[in-house]
Amino acid sequence: MPGESERTPRLQPRWFIVLFWKVHRALVRFTGGRRGLWPAQAERWGALRLTTIGRRSGQERSVIVGYFEDGPNLVTMAMNGWGEGEPAWWLNLQAHPQARVQLTDGPREVVAHAATGAERARLWDLWRSLDKDLDGYARRRSTETAVVVFEPRISGPET
Repeated sequence: MPGESERTPRLQPRWFIVLFWKVHRALVRFTGGRRGLWPAQAERWGALRLTTIGRRSGQERSVIVGYFEDGPNLVTMAMNGWGEGEPAWWLNLQAHPQARVQLTDGPREVVAHAATGAERARLWDLWRSLDKDLDGYARRRSTETAVVVFEPRISGPET
């Protein structure tokens, strides 16, 4: 894109990123979400706890991810700490798209999908407005980073 910086932003070492997220996840679990989660705001992404069903184990798996709001939907990036490969939570969602998110104002049942085409471009631009280094971080990966949309799960009649 014109005017886009070609600079690759610096990242902490991989071991530090992994350790940080483990400690963060433990903090959220230990405090019941009173610490470690924060709401998205107009110019800042928030943090939510995502609980998926393991694609192989069938067990619940929880992670903390950054997000922003897009109307009733929540949007995140399947970035794996900007490392290579898809994060396990995204692989789990591809197998079982129904999930639960915990926000500061309580839990929500959601259904996930990958944004594509114009939706992906629009959401990527919105995320870029929150993180000026987004394109530089994305260049660190050899594959495209999925933009994941969590739509509210609508309960229908039981069949």
